[in-house]
Amino acid sequence: MVRLGTGIGWRPEIADAVERMPGVDWVEAVAENVCPGHLPESLLRLRERGVTVVPHGVSLGLGGSERPDETRLTALAERAEALGSPLVTEHIAFVRAGGALTASPRLEAGHLLPVPRTRDALDVLCENVRIAQDALPVPLAVENIAALFSWPGEEMTEGQFLYELADRTGVRLLIDVANLHTNHVNRGEDPAKALAELPLEALAYVHVAGGFERDGVWHDSHAHPVPRPVLDILTDLASRVSPPGVLLERDENFPAPEELERELDTIREALATGGASRTAALPEPVRTAARAVPEAPAPVRERLALEQTALLSALVAGTPAPEGFDRVRLGVQARALAAKRADVVAKVAPELPVILGDGYRPAFLAYAQRHPMTGGYRRDALEFAGRLLAEGRPADAGARAELREWRQERSGPKPRSRRPGVRLARATRRVLLRR
Repeated sequence: MVRLGTGIGWRPEIADAVERMPGVDWVEAVAENVCPGHLPESLLRLRERGVTVVPHGVSLGLGGSERPDETRLTALAERAEALGSPLVTEHIAFVRAGGALTASPRLEAGHLLPVPRTRDALDVLCENVRIAQDALPVPLAVENIAALFSWPGEEMTEGQFLYELADRTGVRLLIDVANLHTNHVNRGEDPAKALAELPLEALAYVHVAGGFERDGVWHDSHAHPVPRPVLDILTDLASRVSPPGVLLERDENFPAPEELERELDTIREALATGGASRTAALPEPVRTAARAVPEAPAPVRERLALEQTALLSALVAGTPAPEGFDRVRLGVQARALAAKRADVVAKVAPELPVILGDGYRPAFLAYAQRHPMTGGYRRDALEFAGRLLAEGRPADAGARAELREWRQERSGPKPRSRRPGVRLARATRRVLLRR
């Protein structure tokens, strides 16, 4: 078992601050945001100092009905090797649905969605995890996720589901105590019971993050300070086992470096409090060999595919909610997905909010209601711009010409010329059109 220590999520916005923070033993980087051939200089400097870097995947969709995509697995393996990582992590979630198993268009959630805690879903997940384990050069750990809603007809608690998964596959667990708190508020699940049911000998490390409550719903934002209830769950966990590693996640709304350092100190204090209450030092756990994982029968995958597609279609395409789901909660989730989609598109295509101004967000949310995402966010940005132009928008002719220019530069058969003279001519034309 790798002892990681105390770490923080590495993000480009706080890269300089992370490098200067005292007591940071390791960092975690979003795998999809790192290119193996062009690693950020900040990560290279951290690696040279002996700081461990762990790639954290968000798009594999191990809980989906289809087997893991080989290209995504290869990309995750390349990042682990480029960073010299001792392990890689992903989520127990599905992120897309539709496709061949349902003979319907593929839909992308753009977010981590919960899998049903059923025997069928567990069989599929176990096979998918073993496929991923076989393709990766280092051990895999999988994370419990936060959810706004529950699946009807679930057959296991979260702790039981994770125990079975770890027992059958030998996979390690990344336990997010903030997600346990989220599921306590949103789904009435007892964090202490979940911890008691977990195979803590499989623990790889722990996530800690902040969020906020609105109208009785907890939103796992990763953009707010870590609240006391989350720290209390961390203390409870530390009273049961010494976590090999603990990491603070923050994805946006970054505070001053001093505040992040204080949050790390608070996390260390919670760990120390929990550790002091352990009655005796626990022996290093010995893990038994994983059992052979059979293939999930085709009908099982097909049933799961139909269930997940119906749910995702209700969330992103406006179809009726499947029977048994809380329609109010699905509405909250649908709005959250659309808002996140607008935020991410604004990050991958920052020119769009500049061109459209205050009209960007309402225009995108209206677009998202009628047009589910079927590819990545960059493709989504292009399709959004194309839809606006097809409708003769924006109303301002200059902004419309600039939007057309932006889209042509990114979707044409070949890159448009970047010679200074040509670029000057295009810029001059844009200025004239605005007059």
